Parts: sequence; structure tokens; C-alpha cells
Amino acid sequence: MPLPKDYENQRCSLARSLEILGERWTLLIVRDAFYGVRRFSDFADHLGIPRSVLAARLDGLVASEVLAKASSGDRGYAEYELTDRGQQLWPVIYGLICWGDENLAADGPPRLFEHARDGGRVQPDGVCSACGERVQAPDFQAVPGPGLRPLSDPDPVTAALSQPHRLLDDIRRPSASQPR
Repeated sequence: MPLPKDYENQRCSLARSLEILGERWTLLIVRDAFYGVRRFSDFADHLGIPRSVLAARLDGLVASEVLAKASSGDRGYAEYELTDRGQQLWPVIYGLICWGDENLAADGPPRLFEHARDGGRVQPDGVCSACGERVQAPDFQAVPGPGLRPLSDPDPVTAALSQPHRLLDDIRRPSASQPR
């Protein structure tokens, strides 16, 4: 018997949040959306997720208004972008990344996060070590960390993430905000 997807007897906002974000793969999809993954095939290739599961998770995130679906104009591929509601999840995602780096990354963090404006390291509380400002997701830049191990045949997302990359910028299209 499959587990229910809701927590109807719980009177708790965390339970409501888990109804949207608590299924396996969902937080990794949201993380990848922050990293700039937009295409279905890129999510599938980078995560190694079964396509039927990915389709269900993306549909759920769109229905919950965490992601929005749009045509890219590039041969009609559908693309997914974080909505304002989805972008509000960055402190949660970043907190989990920092917790994993602190407690589980034996070789060091695979990615470091900098303030794109001044290059200061962003601390776990979201504050830039250089300027003292609280950094918002669009102003984060992911850079390779000491724990990032190269793969012999990386998928396009993994290859792109081995270079500095500003959050929310499309992983497939360099933009003016990305370092060259």
C-alpha cells in the first residue's frame, strides 16, 4: 500500500510544506532549478531520475506554483523556472547544503557560494563575509569547492557547474552576469 502524500491530521505548516516538497527527488529538482537547470532532459540527465518520476515531480511543483513552465523558443522545448514562491525556498535549500557541507562532506564542500558583487563567501546564515549584507539568491555565485571531483564523462549540467555560475542563470546560456 503506497504511503499517503498528505498529512491531513497534522495542524502544522511544516506538514503542509512537506506535502509539496517532501517526496524523494523534489528538493534536488528545486536545487537544480536554483543552479539554472531548466530543461526536462537536463534535470533527468543530471539527477539520474526516472523520467516518469521527474514528470510527476515537475507537474506537482508547477501545480504548487513553485515552478512555472514556459516554452523556450529554442525548438519548442519546455523549460521550468522558479517562481517568486519557489525562490523563497533558497534559504532552506542553502541551509541544507551548508548542513551537508559541515557534517557530511569529508573532502570539503563540492561547491562554495560567493556574493557575486564582491566575491565574499556567503556564510550559512546568508550573510556575505566581505560586506556584511544578507545575500539574495540571484546574487549568489556557485564556484567549485575542494570536494568537487571531476567526472570522466559529465552530463552538461555537471560540466557547467564545474565553472563559476550565478544562481538562477540558465545553465545552458552564458549571460552578462556570469564571469567569463
